[in-house]
Amino acid sequence: MLKSITIHDIARLLKVSTSTVSRALNESSDISAKTITLVKKKAKELNYQPNSIATSLRTGKSHTIGVMIPSAQTNFFGSVVRGIEMIASRKGFNVLLYHSDESTQLEKKGIEVFIKANVGGILASIAKETTNFSHFKELSNRAIPLVLFDRTITDFKVPTVVIDDYKGAFNATEHLINVGYKRIAHVSGPQQLSNFKNRLQGYLAALRANKITIDKKLIYSGDLSIQCGIESVEYFFGLKKIPDAVFAAEDYSALGVIKGLKERKVNMPKDFGVIGFANEMFGEHISPSLSTVDQKTEEMGKTAADLLIKMINSGKIDTRKKNQYIILEPLLKKRESTAINVSL
Repeated sequence: MLKSITIHDIARLLKVSTSTVSRALNESSDISAKTITLVKKKAKELNYQPNSIATSLRTGKSHTIGVMIPSAQTNFFGSVVRGIEMIASRKGFNVLLYHSDESTQLEKKGIEVFIKANVGGILASIAKETTNFSHFKELSNRAIPLVLFDRTITDFKVPTVVIDDYKGAFNATEHLINVGYKRIAHVSGPQQLSNFKNRLQGYLAALRANKITIDKKLIYSGDLSIQCGIESVEYFFGLKKIPDAVFAAEDYSALGVIKGLKERKVNMPKDFGVIGFANEMFGEHISPSLSTVDQKTEEMGKTAADLLIKMINSGKIDTRKKNQYIILEPLLKKRESTAINVSL
């Protein structure tokens, strides 16, 4: 049986103390960058694997983080989790993943699972169904650090990592205006969640900035699913004045819009434009390919994980006193569904 490599082995080979190796692996601020690089290089050469259980017993800190995602069916959250796991692995943390399936009850159960597992902290994106956030607010009373990503709570002061939803929505709507669409509708999401609220506000602001009269009949509220997109087309085509473009607050509803328009044999993008939000993997492979807003998902996951782990390692886990709000820049992806001059 092969002997497991320990920090004592690394310390002996580098002729430094075990405490120096430990602090270097955890990127402690009192260790020089040169020493950190040297120790990490040697650890990699020896295929050193940290014993998170032993570390937790020694330090009293858990090296497992809980990650709550509302959907396992989208590439978006898969990509965020990939970013989280990259940072967690690099920092010697394990990831306990829980899927709420957009359910408040399952979300509450997930929090209970994380507490019983004694996680060091929690990363979470909130379910669409959730309107009461007491189960998240309870974490601060238990001194468990929490970082929210993507879907957040407007009035809950907690460290957060999001894309600039307002700017992304503004840019998406203005893109539709710039390529020539005149009557632009919006498929919106649950307004208790700040990201969908900000996307609605970005859409409205783009109309105002371009002196386009706001018509509330052109705003369809749904659950942001493929079926929601299909139903929105039925609604929009039942209006006296039909829109000629849709900005959907999420790509799956945008896909539903495209399906609904195809059933009506509407020419896209010549007679009708569609743009989504999220840059799901399917978007560039459907016909017409879907214009969208990229949310820099992997970067979001890395940033959120790094922020949480710093909170855990510093011991500053009272989230009521820490309010970091990190906003990432959105990236507009222009494809066939809004390119009026593209011949399909």
